[in-house]
Amino acid sequence: MISKRLSQRLIVFSGAFLLTGATAFAQMNPGGGAPASNPNGNPGVNSIDNMQAQQAAASGAMQDKAFVRKALEGGMAEVQMGQIAAEKGSSDDVKQFGQKMVTDHTQLGDQMKQVAQQIGVTPPAGLSKKDKEEVAKLQTLSGTEFDNAYIMAMVKDHKKDAEDFKSEAQQTQNPTVKQAADQGSQVIDQHLDMIEKIAQSHNVMTGKNKTASGQ
Repeated sequence: MISKRLSQRLIVFSGAFLLTGATAFAQMNPGGGAPASNPNGNPGVNSIDNMQAQQAAASGAMQDKAFVRKALEGGMAEVQMGQIAAEKGSSDDVKQFGQKMVTDHTQLGDQMKQVAQQIGVTPPAGLSKKDKEEVAKLQTLSGTEFDNAYIMAMVKDHKKDAEDFKSEAQQTQNPTVKQAADQGSQVIDQHLDMIEKIAQSHNVMTGKNKTASGQ
């Protein structure tokens, strides 16, 4: 009687052991079926992908904030230099262009401030060191010397701004920032075309003029 009961227990134990071993083998063997949540059979893939996506999103958000802050800073400089040009310019086209900078960049600045508020950017309190130096330089000039210096500064600034706005419009994943960059890019392209024509009429040498003349 005892031996019979012992035999039955051994049979049950052996069956349980075989079932446990088969389950473990199925989990170790990729062909035995991987967890439904991880079809590739690699537990680290999903977590790595999620981490990379989070890092990419954080990097993109930082880039957007840097762009918006820089755009606001540059717009403030355009307004201040435009005010000086409208007052000190010795030719009508320079005066008119300066006034247009005040009007257009004030509007762009107001739009960009709304974007800044949405993405958590504090508008700059003042100009950058570089822009302060440019403004100070222009204030010391007058007549044709002022016109030429202002024209050259505007060509240089708008070429750089055009590149920055186009690049941001292509790279950002934020629809609001993209729309602002696209709109700003169109305005800046118009400004660049205008100031390059003014430069030609004043015989001010810019990169474009030098290329056209072969110098």
